[in-house]
Amino acid sequence: MMDSTHSSDTTTTTTTLSHSNSSTSQSPASPPAQYGMANNAPIVVLSPCAACKILRRRCVDKCVLAPYFPPTEPQKFTTAHRVFGASNIIKLLQELPESQRADAVSSMVYEANARICDPVYGCAGTICQLQKQVSDLQAQLARAQAELVNTQAQHANLVALICMEMAQLQQQQQQQDQQQQQQQQQLLAMSDIFQNDWLFTDEACQDPSW
Repeated sequence: MMDSTHSSDTTTTTTTLSHSNSSTSQSPASPPAQYGMANNAPIVVLSPCAACKILRRRCVDKCVLAPYFPPTEPQKFTTAHRVFGASNIIKLLQELPESQRADAVSSMVYEANARICDPVYGCAGTICQLQKQVSDLQAQLARAQAELVNTQAQHANLVALICMEMAQLQQQQQQQDQQQQQQQQQLLAMSDIFQNDWLFTDEACQDPSW
């Protein structure tokens, strides 16, 4: 009697499971949960910032690190965290106004990269190199300015020499013109004298008293 009852229960359970499986196979697959149940609005899945993801903590709405360490730039936070530490980065950002935080993060990342590349001098080595370049460029600029002054002086002297030579040429030309005018006037005067003498001689020859 007990065996028949157990067999009946087993049959009932098997039938129920088979019906459930057949219902599941016949019903269409439910779409992924991309829309809300009430108004079918899309569900926005916020990705944690790179800092919280690396630190393995929950990224809250007002995370001080999120605006400056987006999830697409994990290496940025990894570099800064390696040198300064997350607590120091958070403390520094909290002490600064929001208008200065982006520049502070850029500075920390730059200094961290410099420290990783040069563990001894860090960014100080880069600063020294840049200062040396500035000094060299200033020396080159001073030499160029001195050469420019010399060139300008030579140009001024050359212009003055050209002007003086042109003035001398003009003066010589004027003197030559005056001499030519004087010679022409002398020739005209001599021509008048010869003409007057010829007329006087001609009249004298025609006068019978001569």
